[in-house]
Amino acid sequence: MTVVIAHSIRRKEFKQGKISPMDLEIILGSYAEGIMVSIKGEALPKGSRLVKLYVTTIAGARRIVFLVDVETGTGFLLFYRGKNDTIGKNITIKNPVFRKRLLQYLDLLQSDLVTGRMQTYTL
Repeated sequence: MTVVIAHSIRRKEFKQGKISPMDLEIILGSYAEGIMVSIKGEALPKGSRLVKLYVTTIAGARRIVFLVDVETGTGFLLFYRGKNDTIGKNITIKNPVFRKRLLQYLDLLQSDLVTGRMQTYTL
């Protein structure tokens, strides 16, 4: 099982583009052991799906969204948001803010994968 964090998404989702060790542990641990809920997406790559996970941290409740390659099980981090954030409180394609950011992040992810700008974690 592998988790990939693209450089551009890391810069947008985390302050100054740096993931704290605690946040990284939460992201990796939740992907490995969390309960994933499939959600609808738009313009997803063939053979992939979107999943969200609910996690509780010292800083409060979080919502994590991954794009998952169904064949390999590789998870690509897209969102790491607080529960009360404009995206975190309504992670559905019906939320125009989420939809717009999802399409933007899918483009960023693709670009970073082509250029190799990513971090890969094997679980």
